[in-house]
Amino acid sequence: MTVRVERQGSLTTVILDRPDVRNAVDGPTAAGLAAAFRAFDADDASSVAILWGAGGTFCAGADLHAIGTERGNQVTEDGDGPMGPTRMRLSKPVIAAVEGHAVAGGLELALWCDLRVVAADATFGVFSRRWGVPLIDGGTVRLPQLIGTGRALDLILTGRAVSAREALDIGLASRVVPSGTTRQHAEALAAQLAAFPQACLRNDRLSALEAESMATEFRYGLASLQAGLDGVERFRSGAGRHGT
Repeated sequence: MTVRVERQGSLTTVILDRPDVRNAVDGPTAAGLAAAFRAFDADDASSVAILWGAGGTFCAGADLHAIGTERGNQVTEDGDGPMGPTRMRLSKPVIAAVEGHAVAGGLELALWCDLRVVAADATFGVFSRRWGVPLIDGGTVRLPQLIGTGRALDLILTGRAVSAREALDIGLASRVVPSGTTRQHAEALAAQLAAFPQACLRNDRLSALEAESMATEFRYGLASLQAGLDGVERFRSGAGRHGT
């Protein structure tokens, strides 16, 4: 099972569990994530969710090895996003607990979450830039909203690595905690949120999110996907590993 769910009181922790591929998301994993968060949103007993990656990595993005196979990510105008829940607007908050890398589609999953609790040695980045694989799960919408257009374009155009310290300075990280403790700290924060009056908390949250729009991103991203399959093949062949 590549997606696991653990519940404790009013908290739900959704766990990406593909450590052998650094929690890269293929089609079945994306569907599992979407199903887990739908169930969370429908569960009256659960108030806050945490998204965490097992094995020391949050998420390395879409599984490029799955593209063109039966395990490939869904890329359609309607329905769930390629990474799973990224088109959903839940009625309750989600906190990302980021250890290791949150890059490419993994960055987009982290951006989809309301808050990001980040390990001191974590790394963010649009690493998919080198393969010609687009941000198509809300990245071009949410990143400028979160850190401003100028800073977002720096990250989007260069694909450079962003440390936890810089992420905190520019507003990408909500808080930085010691490595190996993000799940613990995220669950403590979630418990704090769950203790507040929920109707007010949820309505204020939804009001803050109303301006979000993703149709333009999908149109540009779909064109990029159609033009960029050569980058996927270069990745599969082993080029550009370890940041080269």
